[in-house]
Amino acid sequence: MVEPDRSAAGPRLGAPETLGISTLDPGLRPPAMPPGRHVTVRVRMLDDSEELFDVSQRAPGKVLFDLVCTHMNLVEGDYFGLEFQDHHKMTVWLDLIKPLVKQLRRPKHTVLRFVVKFYPPDPAQLLEELTRYLFALQVKQDLAAGRLTCNDSSSALMVSHVIQSEIGDFEGSQSRSHLLNNNYIPDQMPLMDRIMEFHSRNIGQTPAESDYQLLEVARRLEMYGIRQHPAKDREGTQLSLAVSHTGVLVFQGHTRINAFNWSKVRKLSFKRKRFLIKLRADLNSSYQDTLEFLMGSRDRCKVFWKICVEYHAFFRLFEEPKPKPKAVLFTRGSSFRFSGRTQKQIIDFVKESEFKKIPFERKHSRVQHVSRLSPVPSPRRHDVPSEVSLVVVLTFWLRLAGGPPGGVDSPPQRHWKESVLVTAEDPSLSSPRTRASPAGSLRSGREDARTTAPAEEPGRGASRPRHPDPPNTGGGVVSSSPHLTVSAGHAHPHALLNGQNKSLDLCGLSPDGRQPSPLTSPLLYDAGSVRTDDEDEVRRKRFPTDRAYFIAKELLTTERTYLKDLEVVSVSFQSAVALDEAAPEPLRNSIFSNFEPLYKFHTGFLREVEQRLALWEGRSNAHIKGEFQRIGDVMLKNIQGLKPLTANLQRQAEALVELDKACRTSRRLEGVCRDFELQKVCYVPLNVFLLRPLHRLTHYKQILERFCKHYPPTHGDFRDCRAALADVSEVVEQLRGSMVKMENFQKLLELKKDLIGIDNLVIPGREFIRLGCLSKLSGKGLQQRMFFLFNDVILYTSRGMTATNQFKVHGQLPLHGMTIRESEEEWGVPHAFTLIGQQQSVVVAASSLSEMEKWMEDIKMAIDMAAEPTNGPASELLSSPVDNKFPEDSSAEAESEDDTAPPRGSLEKPAPHRANTTVHVCWHRNTSVSMLDFSIAVENQLSGNLLRKFKNSNGWQKLWVVFTSFSLFFYKTHQDDYPLASLPLLGYSVTIPSEAENIHKDYVFKLHFKSHVYYFRSESEYAFERWMEVIRSATVPSSRTRIQNRKNESHPH
Repeated sequence: MVEPDRSAAGPRLGAPETLGISTLDPGLRPPAMPPGRHVTVRVRMLDDSEELFDVSQRAPGKVLFDLVCTHMNLVEGDYFGLEFQDHHKMTVWLDLIKPLVKQLRRPKHTVLRFVVKFYPPDPAQLLEELTRYLFALQVKQDLAAGRLTCNDSSSALMVSHVIQSEIGDFEGSQSRSHLLNNNYIPDQMPLMDRIMEFHSRNIGQTPAESDYQLLEVARRLEMYGIRQHPAKDREGTQLSLAVSHTGVLVFQGHTRINAFNWSKVRKLSFKRKRFLIKLRADLNSSYQDTLEFLMGSRDRCKVFWKICVEYHAFFRLFEEPKPKPKAVLFTRGSSFRFSGRTQKQIIDFVKESEFKKIPFERKHSRVQHVSRLSPVPSPRRHDVPSEVSLVVVLTFWLRLAGGPPGGVDSPPQRHWKESVLVTAEDPSLSSPRTRASPAGSLRSGREDARTTAPAEEPGRGASRPRHPDPPNTGGGVVSSSPHLTVSAGHAHPHALLNGQNKSLDLCGLSPDGRQPSPLTSPLLYDAGSVRTDDEDEVRRKRFPTDRAYFIAKELLTTERTYLKDLEVVSVSFQSAVALDEAAPEPLRNSIFSNFEPLYKFHTGFLREVEQRLALWEGRSNAHIKGEFQRIGDVMLKNIQGLKPLTANLQRQAEALVELDKACRTSRRLEGVCRDFELQKVCYVPLNVFLLRPLHRLTHYKQILERFCKHYPPTHGDFRDCRAALADVSEVVEQLRGSMVKMENFQKLLELKKDLIGIDNLVIPGREFIRLGCLSKLSGKGLQQRMFFLFNDVILYTSRGMTATNQFKVHGQLPLHGMTIRESEEEWGVPHAFTLIGQQQSVVVAASSLSEMEKWMEDIKMAIDMAAEPTNGPASELLSSPVDNKFPEDSSAEAESEDDTAPPRGSLEKPAPHRANTTVHVCWHRNTSVSMLDFSIAVENQLSGNLLRKFKNSNGWQKLWVVFTSFSLFFYKTHQDDYPLASLPLLGYSVTIPSEAENIHKDYVFKLHFKSHVYYFRSESEYAFERWMEVIRSATVPSSRTRIQNRKNESHPH
C-alpha cells in the first residue's frame, strides 16, 4: 500500500464551508450560527434522556453534532453519530456536511438518536471513561432489543456487569429485586439465578471497571456492533449485509456465513438495487471476481454503501480522505466522502493533548462513583475488600509521608481501586492499572519502593490486577470500617499525619504536572522518565555487594517474569477459551490442570524468595548478619517440592500436541488461539508459554551452578546449593528428551504460520535446522529470498504482497543426493555457493563470510542426515512447485454510484497475523538463526531493572526489561501485564561505550544497529556481565562447532 499524503485534509471542493469545530479541539466553543431561521432539534441520548438544541436550519450537520458533544464534554465524539428516520421511514445517519434543512424535513417532529456509529475491536482503544460508559449504554440497549444475540452464559455475564455498575456489590435480596424490576434481556427470568451468581463474583468492581468488563465480553460476540441490512443473493436467498472494522460481512439470520476483508476488496459500488463487491484476484480463492447482492431499493443500497465507505475510512486510513475536484460540466455517480477524523487521528490527538477530567453523572447508577484519572481501567477484575481498616489507611499514609516502613511480618494491605488505598510496599501500585505482587499480600520486596522516584509515571495502560490468594492474617480488613474515597474535586487528599494536616499527591501525574498518555511508551516520553543517578548510586552502596546476593536477585527477577508467564496461560488464556467455549473439555483439563498447580506452587516460591532477599538486604532487619544471607535452603526445599510435579511437566509436551490437533479440527478454536496471540499480554507465541515450565528448570540449574561455582566448599550455603543442583539436574535429565522434541515441534508450528504454499510442514521425523536470508541468483540478478533448512529439504520463499505478510514458498530442494560447493570465483559474486540437487541447481549468496560458513556447515550436516535411510520424512511439501508471482496493489479508481474503490493507505493489518516474528526480523535485517541459536536463547532468558538512555537524551529512565526470544521487552514495572515496546536484537551489536561518547557511568553497555543507538545501565558488575552475555547470544549467533566446543567445556559442579 502507498503511504498516504500527510498534508492537511481540506474541505470538499464545491461544498459549503464546514462551520462546526471538531469535537476533538479542546478549549473551543462552537462557532456562531450561520444566518437563517432557527429551529429546535430534539436529541435522545443513550441514557434515554432527551435534550433540545437550538440551531440554524442552514447550519451543516456537524454544528449540531458538535453541540451535542460539547453538551456532554465528550472528547472522543467521532465514534458516535446522530441517526433519524427520513421521510421514507428509513433510518439514516445525519450527514455532517449537508445543511440541516436538506436533511430534516420536519425538524420539530423528528427525534435524532445519539448512538454509537463505529465499534472499535478493542475497548482499550477508548481512552476516556465517559466514552466507555456511553459504549456500555449502547451495548445495554442492543441486549435489551435483541440485536446483540449470544448464548445464555454470555448474556448472564454481561447483565451481571450492568447491574454491578448500577447497584454495586452483590446483596441477594437487592439483586433479585432489581432484576425483577428491570428487564435487560429478552426472556430474563430463566437466567436470573445465573446472573446473580455472576454478580456475586464482581465484588469490589467499580462502575468504570464494570463498563470495561461488559465491553470485553461484548466485543467477542459475533453480533457486536452489527447493524443488519436485508439483501438477497443471485439465487434469491434471504441474507443480511453488515459492515465492521474488518470488512463487509454476510449473515443468514444471526449467523455469519461469509466475510470479505478490506484487503480482499478492490471496489465497492452500487447500481440501482444491486450492491457490488469486486474482489482482488486470488488464485487460491473459489469466489468470483464480482459478487452481487440485491437490496430493497436504491436508497437502501446507497445507505449501506455510504456506511461501508465511512467504516473503511475511519478504521483503515491515517487521515481524512482528500476530496476530488468537482467536474466542470458533467458529474457521474455520488461524490460522497467520509467527513471527520479517523480512529488513528483520534488516538493520536488524545495521546498528545491534555484534558481536564470533568466528573459525569451515571443516570442509572446508585453507586457513589468518582471518575478516575487513568484513561483506561483494569481489563481484569480482582478481589477487592468492601471496607478497609482505618489502621491500614493511616499506616499507608504514614509510609507515603516518609514514615518508618513496617517489618516483614506487617499486616498486608489490599489494593482498592479508585481510592487512595494501595499497598504501601510499592508506590508504583498507586496507579489504578497496577496489580498486587504475584506472591499475594505477604510481600517484603521493598526494593522497588526505594529505587522508584516519587514522581515516577505510573505504568498506565500496561498492567492488570492479579487474582492473589486471600491473606490469612487477622488484620488488614475490618468489616465495620467505612469506605474512604477521594473527592472528585480534589486532586490532593489530606490526612492527619503526626498531628498535622498534610497534603498527599496521589494523582500519579508526570513531573511536569501533565497526565501522561497511556499510549505513550516510556521509551518515547521523556517528561515521565525517572532520572535516578544520585539515588541509584546511594542505593548501590547501601545494599549488599556479595556476588551471591546478585545471583539470588537474578533468581528473584526471573521468577517474577516466569510467574507472569504462567498467568498468561492459567488466567488470560483460560478466560479466553472459557468465554468462547471453543476448546473441548479434555483439552482444557490437559492444559489448565497442569498449569494451575504450577502457578500455585511458584506463587509460594516467589513469596519465599522475596522475603529472603528482603532480609538479606537488611532493609527491615539490619542487625541480622549471616543467617539470612543465603538462598540454598529455600532452593532445596522448593526443588524437592517441585519434584512431585514432574509428571505435570512431562504432560506439558502432550498438551502442546493436543492443542495443535484440536486447532486443526476446530476452526473456531484456531480462531480463538489466533486472536489471543494478537493480544498484548501474549508477547511471544502461545506455544512458547506452554513450554515455559520445561525451560524454567534449566534456568534453576544454571543459577545453582553459579552458586556452587562462587561458594567455597566450606561456605554454609554450599551444601544446600549442591543438593538442590543434584535434584534439579536429575529432573532436567528426565525431561531433556521430551524438551528437545517439543522445542522442534513448537518451532515447526510457528514456521507453519509464517509460510503459505505448503501442505504438511509439521510431520513426524522432520527437524528444523536453520532459517535466514540469502540472495538467489536468477535471470534477473540477485533476489532476496528467505531460506528454510530442514533435515530433508530446503525451502526458498519471498515475502510477497500478501495481506498477511506471510512468506510464499517458491520452490523446494530435496537434500537426498544434494551436493554443495563454493562458487564465488565461478560467478563473481561474494560469498556465493551452489546447491546441486538431483533435479535442479541453485546459486545463492550470503551477506557475509561468517553467514556463508554457517549455512554451508549446516547444509552439509543436513545432507548427511538425509543420506541415512532411517532419517527424515519422505513427503512433498509444496502444494504447487510453480514460482507464483504476487500481483501488485493496483491503484484505486474513483468511487461513484457505479464504481467505488476503497482509498489507499491502511491503518491496521488486514489479516490477523504476528508481524514481528523471528522470520520477519531475519528478513528485514538480512541475517539467519539456527535451531541451536533458539535453544541457547531459551537458556539465556533474563529480566530485571535497567536504566535506559537514547543517544541524544540527557537523563536515564528506569525500565523493567525482559530478554527472551532474541528480543528485549520493555515494561514500566515488573507488575505490568504486557510490554510497552520491544526491541528485536538480531543484527544489533553490543559494545561498551567509548570515552568520546561521554557516558561517565559504571556498568553501561551500548546497543547499536545502523543509526539506532541505545545505552543501558545495570546496577552491579554481575548484572552487567549477565546482560552482556545473554544479549551477545542473540546478537552474535554462534556456529555449530563453537556451540559444541562451549558445551564440552561446561560441566556441572
